[in-house]
Amino acid sequence: MTSSKKTSNNASVNNDLYAIAETSGQQFWLEVNKYYDIDRLNANEKDKITLDKILLIKDKNNISIGKPYIKNAKIELEVVSHKRDKKILVYKMRPKKKTRRKMGHRQELTRVMVKSIKIEKSTSKSSSKKED
Repeated sequence: MTSSKKTSNNASVNNDLYAIAETSGQQFWLEVNKYYDIDRLNANEKDKITLDKILLIKDKNNISIGKPYIKNAKIELEVVSHKRDKKILVYKMRPKKKTRRKMGHRQELTRVMVKSIKIEKSTSKSSSKKED
């Protein structure tokens, strides 16, 4: 039993840095060195993409929450590949009218890898006044 507790503690140590960002009309919980499937982006493979709409960032000791977004925060992504999701079936039927329509849909996706999550420190105006 004690070994399972140790593994759960190690899992919480690995999740020290994460962010919640908005992209493709959805919100994603992003962690460094993990990949995610988001809606198709107009980018080539191995391209770098920067997300600016960051809602929350958690460090080891700090939690930053945006109103609605965090200023000077960036998440760098690398495009791994483009792919298509599983097919879903859409079936529409009007009862007693003999009207039926069966359609399929496959969503176009882009697989991205999170490279870094950063909050850039803004330069304060008081330090520039001291220089004068």
